[in-house]
Amino acid sequence: MAQSARAVDAILEQILPKPHGLHARVQEAMRYAVFAGGKRLRPFLVLESARLFGAKEDGALRAAAAIEALHTYSLVHDDLPCMDDDALRRGRPTAHIAFDEATAVLAGDALLTIAFEILADPATHPSAEVRCQLAARLAQAAGSNGMIGGQMIDMRAQDAAFGANEIMLLQRLKTGQLFEFSCEAGAILGEAGEADRGRLRRYARNMGLVFQITDDLLDVTSTAEKTGKGVGKDQNKGKATLVSIYGVAHARAEAQRLAEAAAEELTLYGAAAARLHAFPFSLLDREA
Repeated sequence: MAQSARAVDAILEQILPKPHGLHARVQEAMRYAVFAGGKRLRPFLVLESARLFGAKEDGALRAAAAIEALHTYSLVHDDLPCMDDDALRRGRPTAHIAFDEATAVLAGDALLTIAFEILADPATHPSAEVRCQLAARLAQAAGSNGMIGGQMIDMRAQDAAFGANEIMLLQRLKTGQLFEFSCEAGAILGEAGEADRGRLRRYARNMGLVFQITDDLLDVTSTAEKTGKGVGKDQNKGKATLVSIYGVAHARAEAQRLAEAAAEELTLYGAAAARLHAFPFSLLDREA
């Protein structure tokens, strides 16, 4: 994962505009947000799934850079005062604190936009059809029936008595849809069939819930120093999570079950999927 993160950061360094001109401030904010750190989980999933289907690494790195740009936009906007109102992200001040609220909004908009610019470029894949499939799938994952829809549900969560089903829907949309795109992108780049794409989507769906449950566990059991962001937020806002509904022990058991279900989807690919197979289990003990 560290190796793939370095490779993706190198591509992002090339692709993201260098600050220049009267509009340099928004480009500085874009770079501030993107290069604030982070584990680059979604790019890792793109690269590993692309290897399963023999996709060219250069194109996979560009698709990985696109999803990281879009993911970072979502974090910048999620941290805004009108959303989660967070002051800390990846261990340092959030974009609207480091710059200002208007600049953070524009930087997020620019990161969202450049993600599609990257995917549309022939350097990502020589086939226009493949590029269109990537762009369409990312638009679905990030739109009102995907990540943005999940954020809308999340904004209602503190005033609603959500049960486990509603929370899983929220998490599948807000967090899981970008994971689904990241895994399916490799199959699209490799021009694999729908059966392969379906397996990767199901893997990502279960793995995404593992990620969210462990994230909620960290919110309850960890510290800001370890996670690099504020903790205890959901409890303070009165938001229900699977951890608050199930309890810590049951939530850990559910995460284990989901990790096993995710890994089972990859049986067909054998050793070629070893890192993807191990990934959901690695989330179970994460500390950040």
